[in-house]
Amino acid sequence: MSIGSPLKPASARAAAAQLHGLRANLAWAFALLACSRKSAATPLWRARLRLAIGAAVAVAIIAASMAVLDAPAVSAAQHAPESMIMVFEYVTGFGKSVWFLLPIVVALALIACLATPSLSRMSRGVLAALTVRLGFLFFAIGLPGLVFTIAKRLVGRARPFVEGGAGPLVYRPLGWNVEYSSLPSGHAVDAFAAAMAIGTLWPRTRPLMWTYAVVIAVSRVVLTAHFPSDVMVGGLVGALGALLVRDWYAARRLAFVLGADGRVRSWPGPSFARLKRVAGQLIAP
Repeated sequence: MSIGSPLKPASARAAAAQLHGLRANLAWAFALLACSRKSAATPLWRARLRLAIGAAVAVAIIAASMAVLDAPAVSAAQHAPESMIMVFEYVTGFGKSVWFLLPIVVALALIACLATPSLSRMSRGVLAALTVRLGFLFFAIGLPGLVFTIAKRLVGRARPFVEGGAGPLVYRPLGWNVEYSSLPSGHAVDAFAAAMAIGTLWPRTRPLMWTYAVVIAVSRVVLTAHFPSDVMVGGLVGALGALLVRDWYAARRLAFVLGADGRVRSWPGPSFARLKRVAGQLIAP
């Protein structure tokens, strides 16, 4: 077929069907996220009360850290063994949200492009459940990081040794300067948001994910990029941000359900065997 010749009718129909399927998938996704119908189950106030109490205790611990722990901790980190510093310099790079968000975006794009109306009802249900969960992970990890990337530059706390000392009380608010953006730690926000989000969907991953988050937080102090209170605040707001997104989903019965006791639990998702079967259908010629 020459460059200027029109598409054959069969090819044109196939292209139109693919475009229609993509538009339908995108419309469904936006409609699902915009859904405002809330669950008639027990209100979230009990879960919110537990969160508020936990947050208040954490704030008290963080305040004590600022007063007695920050300066000695970063001063001691200066004398850490070189081998330890090398390990944490490598590890700390895995604390950014891009390691989670990029694969999620790629997966959502593939689902939007490959899913067609010709798929079986079971396959469409599996893809719908997967899309909801991927969307939850994207917002639960991405939103806390975005909000506090801006907030830390407005707070303006100096990083350790920026002005020649380990003083934790040096601030330049509204400076929008990376050297004065220590509070909270962005790596800790991302790592703890990811640990909370993934752990709420798949509880068996919690030991691994919380270990990951703690190691990332420790790396920021060992490398004297942050004070201990910076990573504590980052961990707190990252985890709370992910929980707020979870509660938004639970109120709409998306991926989570609110029990009569006020606790939020995840809906059972599609099994790996079903995901593998649907993936085979999507890539089949």
